[in-house]
Amino acid sequence: MLVVAVVIAAVALVAISHQGSHQVAVTAGVGGVPSGAATSVAGGTAPGPGPTQAVPTTMVTTAPSAAASSTTAAVSTTTVDPGTLPQTQVLPTADDPAFLARMTDLWQAITSGDAALGQPAFFPLSAYIQVKGISDPVHDYQTRLIPDYVQDIDVLHQELGAETGTATFVGVRVPNTAQWILPGVEYNKGSYYRVYDSALIYSAGGIEHTFGVASMISWRGEWYVVHLNSIR
Repeated sequence: MLVVAVVIAAVALVAISHQGSHQVAVTAGVGGVPSGAATSVAGGTAPGPGPTQAVPTTMVTTAPSAAASSTTAAVSTTTVDPGTLPQTQVLPTADDPAFLARMTDLWQAITSGDAALGQPAFFPLSAYIQVKGISDPVHDYQTRLIPDYVQDIDVLHQELGAETGTATFVGVRVPNTAQWILPGVEYNKGSYYRVYDSALIYSAGGIEHTFGVASMISWRGEWYVVHLNSIR
């Protein structure tokens, strides 16, 4: 009888233990930590939150993957086409960083002979459509202005000759003679500032030289080339 009683008691203990484990699993809180249970912290053990208190979470910042970094960079450098925005009457300045960056692009186009590098310096097609009152500004832009620009870049590249690898860009000179051109002038339906006879300044062999920029016009307070070597 004594043996039977011991066996029965052991079975009862196992059942109670199993039931308790099941209750802990069911009442586990956020993150798998049982509500009301103690949590381990640096330097000891702290009591867990009460049954109505949310378990705190930690914000973890991680370095982005290469793909994520590439995506972020692409988004951050995306810009709005200025020609899709309305014109302003802000007079451009020659020391504007964005303008100097575009003229640096033009210089790289001249030294490399790759006219495509100089495209940012040229007046945007979308803006040209806004200002010109001719029947087909897109055709005029693509069949006259751009081919002339490409040809001028090639001519300047040839003029540099052996100095293409050693000449360095110095800056841009813009005369203080800009004029605000009203609609009806130069076949325009819009307005812009126009300035003649600017110059790209470069150094070769310790001597400064210039390439003329025949005409620049403004869009939203920024200068853009519209005729490089000559107006034609």
